Amino acid sequence: MAQPRKPKLAVWKFASCDGCQLSLLDCEDELLAVADAIQIAYFPEATRAEVRGPYDLSLVEGSITTPHDAERIQQVRKASRFLVTIGACATAGGIQALRNFQDVDAFLQVVYAHPEYIQTLAHSTPIAEHVPVDFELRGCPINKGQLLEVIGAFLNGRPPNIPGYSVCVECKRLGNVCVMVAHGTPCLGPVTQAGCGALCPAYHRGCYGCFGPQESPNTASLSGWWMEHLGVDRPELVRAFRSFNAHAEPFRKESEAHAQAHT
Repeated sequence: MAQPRKPKLAVWKFASCDGCQLSLLDCEDELLAVADAIQIAYFPEATRAEVRGPYDLSLVEGSITTPHDAERIQQVRKASRFLVTIGACATAGGIQALRNFQDVDAFLQVVYAHPEYIQTLAHSTPIAEHVPVDFELRGCPINKGQLLEVIGAFLNGRPPNIPGYSVCVECKRLGNVCVMVAHGTPCLGPVTQAGCGALCPAYHRGCYGCFGPQESPNTASLSGWWMEHLGVDRPELVRAFRSFNAHAEPFRKESEAHAQAHT
């Protein structure tokens, strides 16, 4: 009797540090079950073996930063039944999206002896600005438990169960004392999506926004509270919102508002 065909999984890398795709290899105890349920058809970080598409599910890490990237992601999309972006680079341009607020040509002149040989785009952009995306899994890096949930959801034909609420909810559940109220520490937790287990606040540090904006972030309200109660100035606010998820729309707009007001 013929064995049923396993769904094909492909893992693709664009401009990134590799940390998010390696979260799949970091699943440890669950990895054997994942490998038993799917066929890892393309994953250069883990195997030289390559099975031709089309692919049932593609996980895409990294942002689009070069003309070649912009062409290649179109090919990945055509070869994929479902396409899921993983990590801050793929969902919000990543830390490299800081270029979006500056003159890239000026950087090229300073860094490279022969900038004419460098082919790059003026902006680092998320995958969704180039092709349709079926789901975005945020984080820098992503949560491996959430990654397993997403893979399982698509294999079973259901929506992924990923929370859209803020890090503050995680803090409440863990019994963490609010670092802003108790210590006067600036924290992006109220506007950041949960997923890290409130790691930084658990160690009395403010959230850095690694998982990007939550479902309905009131960034203007948080900025006002920081300025009024914590003495944070506009340049500090710009820096806070321009980190791992600088190109995410709510964070980008808030940073631009304070940058314009400061000038």
